[in-house]
Amino acid sequence: MRLISPIKSGLMGLALMLSPMLLNPASADEAAMEAMQEYLMFSEYEAGIILPQQIDKDVFEAVLFVDTRDEEQYETATIPGAVHIEWREVLDRIDEIPEDQKTVLFCNTGSLSAQAAFALRVAGRENVVVMQTGFTGWQQDAAYKPE
Repeated sequence: MRLISPIKSGLMGLALMLSPMLLNPASADEAAMEAMQEYLMFSEYEAGIILPQQIDKDVFEAVLFVDTRDEEQYETATIPGAVHIEWREVLDRIDEIPEDQKTVLFCNTGSLSAQAAFALRVAGRENVVVMQTGFTGWQQDAAYKPE
């Protein structure tokens, strides 16, 4: 007997809960809130985050970094190799985020990228995490920074 993980089960429930919104837009807010609550109930306390101190050379070389800050901030400085997808655009550009590779989203401090990561995780991307303390934390505390 194959069991469904709590997260996948929660995401399937999310899809079922959101489907009435298409039929009855007035219930959209309530259905969305129920879907979010269902997702949150299955999340572990530290699910979806990574600390700069955990990003050693092996992790750095294995993950995709996504800079969710605005274009000007990205152009000024970013993590080497990071791609730029502004936090508000992650769902519109979800196809650019691989499903089979750990993906680390970051902004300056972690607050905007946390919103983007949450949206992607609710959309089914379990491989997406937010870097707590953001680019600022990475500059100060990353276990590995390429030369």
